[in-house]
Amino acid sequence: MSFLSDFFNLGIIGSLKSIWSIAIIVIPLMIFMEIAKDIKLLDFISKIFKPITKLINAEEDSAFPLAVGIIFGISYGAGVLIKTSEEGNIDQKSLTIISVFLAACHAIVEDTLLFVAIGGNGIVIVLTRVLVAFLATIIISRFIKNSNQNLGE
Repeated sequence: MSFLSDFFNLGIIGSLKSIWSIAIIVIPLMIFMEIAKDIKLLDFISKIFKPITKLINAEEDSAFPLAVGIIFGISYGAGVLIKTSEEGNIDQKSLTIISVFLAACHAIVEDTLLFVAIGGNGIVIVLTRVLVAFLATIIISRFIKNSNQNLGE
């Protein structure tokens, strides 16, 4: 009988507590994202990200997908990045650079809050991810010959 009570207490109750911890972070962020889209807050935020695009050798027009990816996640960022690329607003080099940056540093708010909820150090997580993203992006950007070529060409 103790096996069943341990299973119930540790397994099921513990899992429900973890799901609740994640839900109280993710649901408000999703609501905020929808409001931010409606009031054009993301357009303002992308202006703030333009200096970062210069620092990592990407076009200024890639600031909006970069901002979306960093704040809301790789799925939203990739969607905006693909749309921006299809519209011809950014070149192949910037597309590659922003993709590399977002691979290491996406959903910085949501992911950090989730890891803090399970006991992580938020400052260490953010600083490590940002540092790795900048270093990887700067290194990769040195191997891209010009704005019309992909890696390896």
